[in-house]
Amino acid sequence: MMKTILETDNDFICDIQAPCFQMLLPEEVALVRGSKTQVLFRKGDNLTKQGAFASYVLFIISGLAIQYLEGDNSRNYNLRIIKPGEFVGLSAVFTKNTFNYSSVALTDCQVFLVEKDAIAKVIKQNGMFGFTMITRYCEQNANLFDTLRTVMYKQMNGRIAETLLYIDGFKNDNPSIFQLLSRKDIADFAGISTESTVKLLKSFEKDGLIELNEKDIHVVNHNGLLEISKKG
Repeated sequence: MMKTILETDNDFICDIQAPCFQMLLPEEVALVRGSKTQVLFRKGDNLTKQGAFASYVLFIISGLAIQYLEGDNSRNYNLRIIKPGEFVGLSAVFTKNTFNYSSVALTDCQVFLVEKDAIAKVIKQNGMFGFTMITRYCEQNANLFDTLRTVMYKQMNGRIAETLLYIDGFKNDNPSIFQLLSRKDIADFAGISTESTVKLLKSFEKDGLIELNEKDIHVVNHNGLLEISKKG
């Protein structure tokens, strides 16, 4: 389970090192600092739970997490991989009081929990900070619309191709990204069954698009995958 990190701990970080927080006035910094808690989520811990009461916004300091929708019959749909420097749960500030998705730690994650009332107050006072938060919120919404288009209009091979390209985009900063993900995780990004995912990955390997090495996946023909993704 998550562990609260205290000021006496070696891992304690005083300030949120993100460009948007550099825009705050000293009294606004004090407000945010006084309403945040630093926690460590272990790999596999839930950062947010769909439908649970949301009294805070999460800011990822380090580590990776997956944002997903929980469906019926234990079916999940993975929406995105959350990186350091990103917020989780911004919708709790702007709209309702519950998390509208779940998120789970792919690796150990250092996270700031900031009371949503403090974020809301600073947004109302500081125009540039508010503009940045709204921009981030809109970017997340645009990502959701792209995901929706993929699920609605692309065939299975197009979905898997797009999923592989998306995950491969994290490899520069996280070379072991594919090894952190199960075949079910990949299937849940594409919105298809694990069995179909395994078959398509083998088919892509046979066609020289990727190389499979146990859990790791190496994209060999980027343009080929891009073509399949576009045609859907």
